[in-house]
Amino acid sequence: MRKAAFRRSILSAAFLGAACVPPASQPPAAVSLAPLPRDSHSFARPAEARVSHVALDLAPDFASRRLQGTARLTIQRAPSADSIVLDVRDLTIRRITDGAGNALGYNVGAAQQFLGSPLAIALPARGDVIVIEYQTSPEAAAVQWLSPEQTAGKRLPFMFTQGQAILTRTWVPTQDSPGIRQTYEAVVRVPAGMRAVMSAKQAGAENESDAEGRRVYRYRMENAIPPYLIALAVGDIAFRPIGTRTGVYGEPSVVDRAASEFVEVDQMIAAAEKLYGPYRWGRYDILVLPPSFPFGGMENPTLTFATPTILAGDRSLVSLVAHELAHSWSGNLVTNATWDDFWLNEGFTTYLESRIMEELRGRPYADMLRALGRQDMLKAVADAGGEAGADTRLRLDLRGRDPDDGLTDIAYEKGASFLQTVESVVGRTRLDGFLREYFDRFAFQPISSEGMIAYMRQRLLRGDESERIGIEQWVFQPGIPANIPAANSAAFAAVEQQIGAWRNGGPTSALQTSAWSTHEWLRFLRGLPDTISARRLAELDGAFRLTARGNSEILEEWLQIAIRNRYEPAFPALDRFLTTQGRRKFLTPLYTGLSKTDWGRAMAIDIYRRARPTYHSVAVNTIDQVLKWSEVK
Repeated sequence: MRKAAFRRSILSAAFLGAACVPPASQPPAAVSLAPLPRDSHSFARPAEARVSHVALDLAPDFASRRLQGTARLTIQRAPSADSIVLDVRDLTIRRITDGAGNALGYNVGAAQQFLGSPLAIALPARGDVIVIEYQTSPEAAAVQWLSPEQTAGKRLPFMFTQGQAILTRTWVPTQDSPGIRQTYEAVVRVPAGMRAVMSAKQAGAENESDAEGRRVYRYRMENAIPPYLIALAVGDIAFRPIGTRTGVYGEPSVVDRAASEFVEVDQMIAAAEKLYGPYRWGRYDILVLPPSFPFGGMENPTLTFATPTILAGDRSLVSLVAHELAHSWSGNLVTNATWDDFWLNEGFTTYLESRIMEELRGRPYADMLRALGRQDMLKAVADAGGEAGADTRLRLDLRGRDPDDGLTDIAYEKGASFLQTVESVVGRTRLDGFLREYFDRFAFQPISSEGMIAYMRQRLLRGDESERIGIEQWVFQPGIPANIPAANSAAFAAVEQQIGAWRNGGPTSALQTSAWSTHEWLRFLRGLPDTISARRLAELDGAFRLTARGNSEILEEWLQIAIRNRYEPAFPALDRFLTTQGRRKFLTPLYTGLSKTDWGRAMAIDIYRRARPTYHSVAVNTIDQVLKWSEVK
């Protein structure tokens, strides 16, 4: 739409009834706006006007399952800008004004699948602030409302948000694009006895209350972040310190166990700072959420959101914390400009994760992580249609698709393998120096795949190193280049010898597993044949109590085997696992496996019918597709 027509459409007083806007006291903040790549998943026009700061004043209503209040947006605008376009989805807009309270004309455009709607607002003739009074929908895709029965304590309800990739627009009216970084502050008013925590520094007193008796929490994020990292949780939440700048939040019945599990977090920070420069976010805390959280972790700045499924009791799954911490450099500090560039977030972070864990636990441990990651990558390639599949490229083209489609192990593991290939050509010392410089140079900025490659060629690569790496093939072509470094693990080589003996009929009692880590168990289970007799499965289960495992990673691998072989003694545990946690990484392969047979599909539908109301929308969207739920209903 041309600009003139756009202006007429949003300023039509006939359908808005907007009052004329008298001049405010301050002139508009007209600036030269740095160019950004076109983001096909946002309606924003950041070359004309963009959001630079979001100030929220919100109250969660657990009865109606809505957040309601105001968003006060500070705008940067080009000299000719007379309007701004935001992203919204399922929001009820009540009123929009300038900073002085004068009504502004606006229009909510037609909704598009998964994108929501453009919210076009006439900018005030003077001033750089707009104020939006609004409320969310009970079905807001980012927000999950849990009843007391769905929490660990069973005492109070709970709510949390999950904004990645483009779900922040379902609870905050802003420009929901990763390239449009914004600072934010918030006032959150919660029922007495509850606590609000956010991905920002607490800015007010702990015991503040308002006139209605609600507890008031104030937060401020002074570093500009992509909007998907604005995050909120409210519930019966306690805190335990770990170090001077680290700690754990969680429900009272969970928080002590979590604090014990995460005692290495200060060492992780020290290792990351040694490699890649200072941690720039102040505190690093972790919130352990109820089991319905759909991801292993979410790297919200200052406050990682984490699943309770990593609380194995033996600190065997804490590499996930190293991964989320690493996002404090790759992703949060330097952000993918669009969701087509998502690999710059997760591929770099996966590489950093292995380096942090190598510093903490040694090269053999990190080698196991890399070898398992390589298996995950190859499976993701197969799932994407094989080596020729377009979605096996690092730099994707997700126009017209939900960006959630790009959140696969291609981004994570092929991205990390690219950096391992760079390391194999230039050496670890030079790559480390480059990464530290890269994080400094692009701190608090977005970057595209093309921009990163240009900078790598300028600051790192010499002579024919770019050709030896094959950068263009790695980033822009499908499949896995032949020069990928081997991912070998001496520990796994010993496991594979035992796998071979067992597959050849060796007795289960001969397996030497007492010193195995979680990673060695995963390698063993992944190495078993697809078809196994009930007798042999019972031997494994009886010897190692696999069906009763409390380690979620091991249990999920075992349950996949049980599904493939219809091992019915494991089915009660399968039902329990699918109905008591909502981590998409676990749900997807289990429901997929069940759906491949008539008997399994019937079981999957029965379980999902019961479990679906307890899952977050991120998981629901995926499993609905796996089970073709629209046809079932």
